[in-house]
This record gives sequence, C-alpha cells and structure tokens, in this order.
Amino acid sequence: MTQKNLGGATVTVIGAGIMGVGIAQVAAQAGHAVRLYDAREGAAADAKKKLAATLDGLAAKGKLAPEAAQATLARIEPIGALGEAQGSALVVEAIVENLSVKRTLLMELEAIVDADCVLATNTSSISVTALANGLTRPQRLVGMHFFNPVPLMKLVEVVSGLHTEAAVADAIFELSKAWGKVPVHTRSTPGFIVNRIARPYYAETLALLLERAAEPQVLDACLKAAGFRMGPCELMDLIGHDTNFAVTHSVYEANFFDKRYAPSLVQRELVDGGLLGRKSGRGFYRYPEGVPALPVAVHEAPATAREITVHGDGPIADWLEQAATAALAAQGWGPARERGSAWTGLAIDAARLVLTDGRPAHELARALGTHEVAVFDRPVVLPVAAGSALAYAVHDGASEGWRTQAAAWLAALGVTPLPLADVPGLVVARTVAMLVNEAADAVLQGVCMAEGADAAMKLGVNYPAGPFEWLARWSVAGVAGVIAALDTTYRGERYRVSPWLQRRAA
Repeated sequence: MTQKNLGGATVTVIGAGIMGVGIAQVAAQAGHAVRLYDAREGAAADAKKKLAATLDGLAAKGKLAPEAAQATLARIEPIGALGEAQGSALVVEAIVENLSVKRTLLMELEAIVDADCVLATNTSSISVTALANGLTRPQRLVGMHFFNPVPLMKLVEVVSGLHTEAAVADAIFELSKAWGKVPVHTRSTPGFIVNRIARPYYAETLALLLERAAEPQVLDACLKAAGFRMGPCELMDLIGHDTNFAVTHSVYEANFFDKRYAPSLVQRELVDGGLLGRKSGRGFYRYPEGVPALPVAVHEAPATAREITVHGDGPIADWLEQAATAALAAQGWGPARERGSAWTGLAIDAARLVLTDGRPAHELARALGTHEVAVFDRPVVLPVAAGSALAYAVHDGASEGWRTQAAAWLAALGVTPLPLADVPGLVVARTVAMLVNEAADAVLQGVCMAEGADAAMKLGVNYPAGPFEWLARWSVAGVAGVIAALDTTYRGERYRVSPWLQRRAA
C-alpha cells in the first residue's frame, strides 16, 4: 500500500457504545463525514440523539460554539446495514473485546470496503497480529487505541501488528494528530504501552497489602504525594476490581505467566466477594464515603541533638539541608554537610535517618553499624510541599526513643510521616523503580520509543511524569539498586533488572 492521506476521508465507526460514539464525535468535529453502525437495531440512531444532548450541553457551557455543535452532529449519519460502509476510506471498529467476534467483523468488512480502505481496531488488549490472521489484506489492519472519554483524552496508541504496513500506521498517526490527539507508535504486544507499563502501579501496592505493610489509605496518600492524581487503591475501586483483575490476568497469560505480571490474591478475594469498588458500593473503601481521612498524629518536637550532619549529594540531600536548617533555626545553629557519603540522609548523634536505596531498615542498620536506624521514602516531587505524606520504617531493633524521634524529625522537616512495616523500597521508591523498569523493557523489546512511553503514561493515565523523566531525575544505578534490593528480599522472577538498565548501569 502506498503513502496514504486520510484527511477529509469518509469514516465509518462500528459500535455505538461509549467508545464508538466518542470516536465518531472526534472524527466529525475534525470535519469528516462519519457513518455510525451498530448491530443492535436502532442503537446508532439512539446514540446520535444522546450525542446531540451532549453537544448542546457543551454549547450551553460555552465549551463549543453552537454552530460547531450543529455541524458536528450533521456530519454523523446512522446506518442500518454494514454494507453501507462501502466507499469509506477508514473503518474503525469499537465493538466487544473478543478476538473471535472482532475477527469475524473484519472479514465481513473486507468483502464490503474498497481494496485501499484502512481497517482500524480500537482494541485495548487483543493482538492486532491475531486479528489480521485470515484477512485477505492483513497489511491494512492497524490498532487505533483511544482512551475513555475519547473527546477529552489526548492519547492514541497506533498499534502495528506483524502484517501492518508502515504506510498504514503512519497514515493513522498523522490522522490522529489532525484530530487533535497525541499519537504514539507501538508494536502489538500484550498491553501495548499503557496497560503494560502501568501494571506495577497496582502490583506493588497489592504486594504491600498482602504483607500488611500498611492500610490502603496510607499507601494511596504516599503515592498521591508523589504527584499521582489517584492512589492505586482508589483507582482500582474506580476502574472496578473485576475489570482491573481481568486486564492483569490477560497480560499475565499473554506473557506466558511471567511472574512480573502475576495477579494478586488480595484482588482476587475482592472479586470473589463481589467487592468491586464504586460500582458495588465497596472495594478497598466504602462508597459513597470514599477514602477515609488519615488519623491525625501529634508529633513531639525533636530532642536537642549535639551533632546533626546531612549526608549525600543531589537535590534530595539539598532539600534535607534546607529543611534541617529551618528546623534548627530557633536553636541558632544548623547542620553540617558531608558530601560524597555512601548514603543520603541525616546523622542525628548516633542515630541515622536514611533515604531508601531499596534496602529495608534492618539491612541498613547492619551496614551502618547501629540499631538506631529509620529509612524514609523517596520524594519524587521537589521541593517537597509542606505536609506531604512520606512513608518511613524503623528498624525493629531500634529503641522506643528513636521510634518517636524518627517521626518527630520527619515532621520537623515539614512532611507528614506515615509508618510502614520494614519492607524493601517502601512505597514510592519501589513503585517508580518498577514503572521505570517495565518501560525500559518495553523500549528494549521495540514496543515503543522512550519518548512514546513518557507521552503515553502522562496522557493515557495522567501520570505526573513519564518513566524516563523519572529516570533522568534519579539515576540508572539508583533504580537498579532498588529492584536488586527487592529481589534480594523476595527472590524470584518478579524483580529482575531490565537488560536496558543493566547496560547503562555498566
């Protein structure tokens, strides 16, 4: 197939559900004549009526000119037979997520549309290569994965199967830009970009819950403080545990049961019990109440210390020095600074308050030669906002006095300290490290480019930064160290450093 230009072409959308109507709206707003078809009689016409109300509402709020709303609606024509797709330059299917059903539809379309018509599938999880199997012209099938709600979400994953011709993928890429979207190229592998790279965001929290390291609201608070709009427990409740569990299981199975993608016993129990989240009234939280408030902790002032030294280099050590200087200002003195130290944190007389490098507090205590050790999570948003939640854990062998003082010092530094069990990597450090690691493997395997991974995660799931942006702010050695520490504790296939990172660490 030669270079294609789909600008202004007639588009047919198959499926008049939420996704299909959203795709039809976006195409029509971009000036395309759109035919909307659904196998259920009358569904396409009903969908257009509902869209009319939506567009009227946007016009009433001043978000869309009335003329534009009317023109958009006028370009959408409900059709009653699949055969009316004939003459379209692009057909986008957005029907049930079932391989057999989709493949049957695509074969039917081949007998209707012209030889140069592009066929696109909005699948979020099915192999585009598998869908193309059996088609007469498999090279014209491409994935065009939109995110819900389609009119608002900017990302489109342009998915190429083994048969997809580059000119077809490029044409859809350019068309997506013309529709006001941000497209990213991806190879057809399980989960594509977003659903693959996002797995650790849920998986690490579920693993911590399985260990009873903290309550759901504590883990959510820590990750929201890192810039995520919703914590993983809150987000899984919103998505629905049945849906989230099914996607996880699909990615796990498609990757030949790689332990990195293994579903969680915690989530399976919720699904088995019908506790599906918001839609059932209860998941991790009860609804409509939602996430409960964290208990208010009152921390005493830090005890007077004889000597305080900030250890380490980099932005986090700089923040610690500034925060410790402010905390000590009333006493008329400030901390010393030891750059080039093997660890980052505060030495408070004989006690140590250490930034996590992945190792739990009991291992750091052995390495540093003192029982008085507490480890705190990695702040990924600098400067740290006053009152931000920050996880910490204290060595089991520490004195009661240091347990109290560790929290007191963190509070004096301006954060809200939230205690966890002594687990490796705490919450944010291990989650971000695993997100970076998954993205690194995706790039290594040719699924996407680093820039595509960053754009996909920010636009597809509203992450505060892309995985390679986090990596640039941290270090390859730091990320690899956290994952290696997790592997030392848990031993297995799950925590293995991507070869992409290993090469750069070397």
